[in-house]
Amino acid sequence: MQTKPNREEISATYGWYRQMRETQPVFFDQNVQGWHLFRYEDVARVLSDHATFSSDESNFLPPEYRNATPISSSLLRMDPPRHRKLRNLVSQAFTPRMVAHMEERITEITNGLLDQVQTAGEMDVIRDLAYPLPVTVIAELLGIPAERREEFKQWSDALVSGDEGTTEEARLAVIQAVKQATDSMSAYFTEVFEERRVHPHNDLVSALLAAQVDGERLSNEDLIGFCVLLLVAGNETTTNLLGNAILCLDEHPEAVQRLRANRDLVPSALEEALRYYSPVKLTVRGTTAETSIGDQRIEAGKLLFVWIASANRDEAQFPDADQFMIEREPNRHLGFGRGIHFCLGAPLARLEAKIALNAMLDRLPGSWHVSDAPLSLINSSSVFGVKTLPLIWGK
Repeated sequence: MQTKPNREEISATYGWYRQMRETQPVFFDQNVQGWHLFRYEDVARVLSDHATFSSDESNFLPPEYRNATPISSSLLRMDPPRHRKLRNLVSQAFTPRMVAHMEERITEITNGLLDQVQTAGEMDVIRDLAYPLPVTVIAELLGIPAERREEFKQWSDALVSGDEGTTEEARLAVIQAVKQATDSMSAYFTEVFEERRVHPHNDLVSALLAAQVDGERLSNEDLIGFCVLLLVAGNETTTNLLGNAILCLDEHPEAVQRLRANRDLVPSALEEALRYYSPVKLTVRGTTAETSIGDQRIEAGKLLFVWIASANRDEAQFPDADQFMIEREPNRHLGFGRGIHFCLGAPLARLEAKIALNAMLDRLPGSWHVSDAPLSLINSSSVFGVKTLPLIWGK
């Protein structure tokens, strides 16, 4: 495999994961006073045991870092029993029947996007397909008008690009960008809620406004958390799944020909992309009681950095873990998490990616080549993907 400019950075990151799994799989970071976990066994355990490893930021983050964004008050940062009640409510929008019902519309959006680039022989996979497809689907689900979607992309990017930089000026700039995005999204959704209460629509926002948990309506904070989580997760994760899948196929061009010959392999190829280049690199948890991970004793109230991307390359779980194998079986990757916080939108993300990849195979003939120009990675500690992905195709 020929390594392209800037892919050395990706390779170096995965090399660091491997080194940490082998030498310091449970590592205490003095700078942030938190523990880093790198092995599959430990990561899977933490994600699965919500009683010992809390998602509620109030259990492990200093007060100044809590509730930094609407996502902080969403399902992602809740423990049972409230998590279970709210998840049961919103999961009604993502049942297999509801997701299957969206297939025709997703196919229509996908083909409309490819119509605009097919004859050119080149496209930017992120700009022309991987971003607009999921953000359009989620926006339609939430009832967001088309003219507002570019704003939501900007707000969403600000919330996930949370690295604070190396200088105080850079750190303050990131904090300010997150605050502006948070304020803008909160103001927008509050306005939408007021309008939908008077004039309900056939969309998810109206359904959430009408829903009750233990006889009570959802608070404005709960509603905003729901909507922002769905928008950010629904757009960022699927965008990066599709973009990362094309990265994998570019590095392994023989796999494109195999997929053309056997479309039944498309779902397993996407699962392998979720493992090989995980869209979510990292999540956080906090200990509710003293516990042991590996040979380390960890006190209650400690912050854990849970490295999903490292776990998905753990040789103890995945033979030939650094090989991209589209028929890998079994493939119990953690790309969508595990346990009670397993990604609610996983069926929708899988469907969108399957439709998009099949449409690309149908309509973009010959071999595919990603430009040799340097790849610009998303500046985020928590998600992995590229900002642009120029692709050409032909004989």
